[in-house]
Amino acid sequence: MIRVLIADDQPLVRRGLALILGPDPEFEVVGEAEDGARAVALARQVRPDVVVMDIRMPVLDGVKATEELARTLPETRVLALSTFDMDEYVVAALRAGAYGFLPKDISPEELIAAVRTVHTGEAAVAPRLLTRLISTYVRTPVRSRPAATAAPADLTPREREIWQLIAVGLDNAEIARELDISVSTVKNHITGIFGKLGVRDRAQAVIAAYESGLVEAGSGSG
Repeated sequence: MIRVLIADDQPLVRRGLALILGPDPEFEVVGEAEDGARAVALARQVRPDVVVMDIRMPVLDGVKATEELARTLPETRVLALSTFDMDEYVVAALRAGAYGFLPKDISPEELIAAVRTVHTGEAAVAPRLLTRLISTYVRTPVRSRPAATAAPADLTPREREIWQLIAVGLDNAEIARELDISVSTVKNHITGIFGKLGVRDRAQAVIAAYESGLVEAGSGSG
């Protein structure tokens, strides 16, 4: 059973999310919070597997709450929610440690699938939506960035190529077709790339690509 905490400042939204997840025997809704501070405090008490976290909330916003949970409860995974597809706060939440993002107009089936995905430790963001988000809100000319954000020198040419394809929105199967290699080989390369970049997931790898100057706004596909 996946234990879920719901954090949103609108009671109707909290109730709606609980009504979607609660009846499914795979999920247990273990609490509801009306702001980020309450979400962090409640998460420390009930230790949920997943927090469905609204990004814009009073007292403590969802970005700061996500950052605090990633620091103090790393086993709890955050799925960020926003009213808008294109929201700079979403990029901040992903950078802070959120495992995924959903706009609030998603279907019940999409919510359930995303909570499952985040629970497994995978990023729940459509690759091309992720790329559009980050290319819109990360503005980092490489020459103006500190040297520490540059691409690691020990990335192999193949790893660098795959990192770039991740950053422009290709999923693993598309990368495999583009490079004429197997999906399992792509996954092995991605594991090495994440380790060398010091990132946890695909979302953070895409952010790092834009911050390093590997790709620039407007270079993504779709």
